[in-house]
Amino acid sequence: MDEPTAPDAPTASPLRRLLRLGAELLAMVLLGLILMEVVGRIRAPDLPELAPDFALNTLDGERIVLSELRGQVVILNFWATWCAPCRVEIPTFSRFAEANPDVLVLGIATDGSEAELRVAGPALGIRYPIARADAATVAAYGISTLPTTVIVDAEGRVHTAHSGIMLDPQLALAVARAR
Repeated sequence: MDEPTAPDAPTASPLRRLLRLGAELLAMVLLGLILMEVVGRIRAPDLPELAPDFALNTLDGERIVLSELRGQVVILNFWATWCAPCRVEIPTFSRFAEANPDVLVLGIATDGSEAELRVAGPALGIRYPIARADAATVAAYGISTLPTTVIVDAEGRVHTAHSGIMLDPQLALAVARAR
């Protein structure tokens, strides 16, 4: 004897399926961003409250002394020419620098000669000042993972230290909290 079959369950409309898929995708992206932020803070160097001072020359010949920049938020992005994650986040910092001229974004290269960096900067789309790090600055900031970003508030305090890629929403939120 044949068993009775249940009536077919109503199928979700294509719009409802698309909305559900979009919600699931958004949840995964948000979870990914949260995970990146947590891991980036865990891996970040342990820095003192007051940002270590340094004096570095940009490729344009400008002398940057961190302690002289009090009164404005400063983003220090430690990177290297060989670093693939650094290359991924460079557009984020370029967009941020152009949209926020009141915040100094400084790319601090940990490798390459000045001549190599003059070629690499434009080739990578860097639209903010680049300085070549010296050993003392790398040591003072405990840089062992690249990229590493340090956000210094207007009083010269380390507000955020993050190792790993920073994307647009992470950077914007971190700077907003530092302002």
